[in-house]
Amino acid sequence: MDLLVEGIGTTVPKHCYDVARSIATARLVLMPDAGQDTWLPGLFEKSGITRRYNTLGDDDIHSLVTGPRAALPDDQRKTWAGPSVATRMGYYQRDAPTLAVTCCREALAEAGWEPAQVTHLVMVSCTGFAAPGVDLALIDGLGLDRGVERTLVGFMGCHGALNGLRVARGLVSAESAARVLVCAVELCSLHCSFTWNPGRLVANALFADGAAALACRGLDRQGKEAGWRLVASGSQVLPGTGGSMGWVIGDHGFEMSLSKEVPRKIEENLGPWVDGWLARQGLKRTDIRSWAVHPGGPRILDATENALGMERGALADSREVLRDYGNMSSPTLVFIARRMMARGAGLPCVMLGFGPGLAIEAALWM
Repeated sequence: MDLLVEGIGTTVPKHCYDVARSIATARLVLMPDAGQDTWLPGLFEKSGITRRYNTLGDDDIHSLVTGPRAALPDDQRKTWAGPSVATRMGYYQRDAPTLAVTCCREALAEAGWEPAQVTHLVMVSCTGFAAPGVDLALIDGLGLDRGVERTLVGFMGCHGALNGLRVARGLVSAESAARVLVCAVELCSLHCSFTWNPGRLVANALFADGAAALACRGLDRQGKEAGWRLVASGSQVLPGTGGSMGWVIGDHGFEMSLSKEVPRKIEENLGPWVDGWLARQGLKRTDIRSWAVHPGGPRILDATENALGMERGALADSREVLRDYGNMSSPTLVFIARRMMARGAGLPCVMLGFGPGLAIEAALWM
């Protein structure tokens, strides 16, 4: 059974940060010395991001930083690690449900579904946890049937939407009449580093907030309905790469670590794996007419292009979403897919995402 996407919704918070505002906020949060301050603008300007959207506005940032830091002795202010996980999760509980309801309502409207028609809800997130959670907020906020079957795909990182879609395809394969709503919501900005740690500051410069949803149903392989159909998924964890990318819960936020070796590892390993996976679907790389690649950063996209021998511009949609929204973790690929569907990108299409492990996730759309 294939998975047919009938509706997509996307949304972002109201607080828009251009490069200048992002740098100013970083200075407030990090208190850089003169040498660090010189390095900071280049970090943001080279990210490939011209604007991003954060759930925290200026008032939130000042309340998080100014009061608690000012209460510390002078010699401790520079090393203050920022608000606790509990404080950060309070903002997640405040804002994530609203974003999720907004994008899901849009996906349902585009699909022409009534909320009561949704039989299964798949919730994807790696930046916040609470119970009752966003899934239950969606039941109340959308008016879903209170017997809707719920599944949480948690802490899988930037490729989480692909994992959520794999679950959805499994659900429609088991129950042909199922109508599945997949929602991915991430508030990455809640976990920004407040201390001068070069590894974590790269994450500060790349990540942003957003949410996306897809309304999906099953389609027999011989079905002729128009639309994007998920027909196959693939997954590969590269050996010996466990330290290349990490996402762990610390006392002061979820801590992201990114090795400089990640682009090289992708460039060395991606091509052979993709070729083998496509061969199992009866396809060659040259059969693929479009590519949707999660923009972990400009170097990740460059490495993917090199690994797969892509022509210049093949990943324009991924680069444009990175430019306009930043790396929103799991919703990002849905933003890219929506842009590609709107312009009539060619099929077959392959989606690729990378996450802790170092893991490759793939989806084949026909």
